[in-house]
Amino acid sequence: MTTTSVGEKRNARVHVQRFGTFLSGMVMPNIPAFIAWGIITALFIETGWLPVPALGGFGEDADGNAYVGIVGPMITYLLPLLIAYTGGRMVYDVRGGVVGSIMTFGVIIGAAGSPMLLGALICGPLGAWVIKQLDKLWDGKIRAGFEMLVNNFSAGIAGFLLAMAGFFGLAPLLKLISTGLGLGVEWLLNAGLLPLASIFIEPAKVLFLNNAINHGVLTPLGLQQAEETGKSILFLLEANPGPGLGLLVAFSIFGIGAARATAPGAIIIQFLGGIHEIYFPYALMKPILLLALIAGGATGVATNAIAGSGLVAPASPGSIFAILAFTAPDSYVGVILSVILSAAVTFLISAVILRASRKRDLAAEEDTFNAAIAQTQANKGKESSVLAGLGGTTGTTAEGGTALASKVQNIVFACDAGMGSSAMGATVLRNKIKKAGIEGVTVTNKAIANLDDSADLVITQRELTARAEQKAPTAQHVSVDNFMNSPRYDEVVALVADQNK
Repeated sequence: MTTTSVGEKRNARVHVQRFGTFLSGMVMPNIPAFIAWGIITALFIETGWLPVPALGGFGEDADGNAYVGIVGPMITYLLPLLIAYTGGRMVYDVRGGVVGSIMTFGVIIGAAGSPMLLGALICGPLGAWVIKQLDKLWDGKIRAGFEMLVNNFSAGIAGFLLAMAGFFGLAPLLKLISTGLGLGVEWLLNAGLLPLASIFIEPAKVLFLNNAINHGVLTPLGLQQAEETGKSILFLLEANPGPGLGLLVAFSIFGIGAARATAPGAIIIQFLGGIHEIYFPYALMKPILLLALIAGGATGVATNAIAGSGLVAPASPGSIFAILAFTAPDSYVGVILSVILSAAVTFLISAVILRASRKRDLAAEEDTFNAAIAQTQANKGKESSVLAGLGGTTGTTAEGGTALASKVQNIVFACDAGMGSSAMGATVLRNKIKKAGIEGVTVTNKAIANLDDSADLVITQRELTARAEQKAPTAQHVSVDNFMNSPRYDEVVALVADQNK
């Protein structure tokens, strides 16, 4: 494969990752609203645990008027507008959030009450981008004293026009797309082909491309399906912790070196904490293990399809606790079976693969984490010219350790959502720095989309480093394979301590 083709693949992957990160940045801050909606739905709809007509939106009052409830308005209006505002604000601060929300409302009403999560993901950033471009036209040309008047009226008029464009133009198109996608999912279900989605979803997860699929397609369609039927299988396609559990159990028993030593701890973080990223390096050590993940994922999907089981709302993070909390009342058997069977299938296939290569790996006397590093470098298409540290091959001192080119006072752990795995990594390093008695060094966690040049040192997982470098080009960048137990953390702490003497 030529250098050009490798670079093109890397660039394409980075672009998809960046798109997924943007979608994730719109959705993740609003997960509490999804959780609240999920609890209300699970409890109060007609098929819920505690059916309440006035809250669930079914039945009629004493005067014969149909109850509106909370469930319908939340999914129709609140959730899309929250997402639209968040996306607009990401593009153009509060002003962009307001105009993006106005445009989205036009789409919501134009779609005749259909859940417009897809419309929010498009119109929030689009409305913000439009007002941003308009503001550039008269930037610096407004007479003193007229700034507020021009700013308010320009945003108001732009919002009015965008709402009309959303109502008459985008709403029919987006409703057609949503309906078409929904019919496609229904056809796959009826034809028994939905498990094939795992062929795309499981590799996408390991390559950090899952957010584009999950937040761009599965969540909007799942919410629409949940409103109509009270549950959706689509919420389990990506969130099922079973395949990751099976892979990590296999490494705990049949792995070698650091992979085997760290896998038991990773199981707790992945299965109970819901941080799926922690098993990605294990899969990258031997790409053939993706077959085990695909088979496990497909088994879980098939189990839920046969049992007719699903969740009432998105489970985020994908913890077994979140899965069970949002399982529909009639779906516990199917959902639990899907997790168990998917884990079992992934474990069995992974065990065969690991056992078959065990002698060769031991004879080579190499830690399988090194294979993951090499594969990541191949995916990247070139050696990193910045600080790789923490398990990497660049940014080293003469003794082969990690080198810090300039004084470090602000360390940032970054991942897609800025929560989960990066928060755990920050906690680990923060505790090490505290135990070392180092003062004046802050360790925080952020989403990659929110990185800026205020960071002195940015730590990311290897698949995400390229995007982090673009967002914070002046910072030193460190790539790790595992946020929880990188062997170079102590090295970084020692170097930071030397700098602060």
